[in-house]
Amino acid sequence: MNPQKRREIFRRLQAANPSPTTELSYGTPYELLVSVVLSAQATDKSVNAATKKLFADANTPEKMVALGVPSLESYIRTIGLFRTKAKNVVALSRLLVQEHRGQVPAGREALERLPGVGRKTANVVLNTAFGQPTVAVDTHIFRVANRTGLAPGKDVLSVERKLLKFTPPEYLQDAHHWLILHGRYVCLARRPACPQCLIRDLCEFRPKTRDL
Repeated sequence: MNPQKRREIFRRLQAANPSPTTELSYGTPYELLVSVVLSAQATDKSVNAATKKLFADANTPEKMVALGVPSLESYIRTIGLFRTKAKNVVALSRLLVQEHRGQVPAGREALERLPGVGRKTANVVLNTAFGQPTVAVDTHIFRVANRTGLAPGKDVLSVERKLLKFTPPEYLQDAHHWLILHGRYVCLARRPACPQCLIRDLCEFRPKTRDL
């Protein structure tokens, strides 16, 4: 895909959604961090339903540590892998208190040292909470990047690197949100909604779907 096509793709995505953001509900960097950790292999909707009650009672690292794993499990029981996630959330909260004065660090290395936080989670927090031009490649973005030809790669890291390299700088800050929303609602895994796609003519995916 040439640079002109890439720029036009992002121009259209921006025109359709000038201020994209995460669908996770949060008010602080800490709430975002916890929500992203909980969202692994779960829907944003299910996470938001759980954190609405959770954050009313424990929305700081100190309060989460005081809450403890067993009690946290009762709040997030409806989310997949809730036992492991509860342990990680309490452990990362404890580390934030001990090493970061209860604040979420704005650096990748420090974030990735927290229990339950990998590169994708760190990228989401860096981008959404701290405004850094990172791209968190999840299954939706991986599919869109490969299917359209925007940034094809065999693994998430190669796709991330290509997106960082080839996305026009003025679009990089919001690229993550545009692509994940496009993958979530238009460029679906089993049957992409090509007839309704605003970048259909720019996409290099050959077996496009047609109107029924």
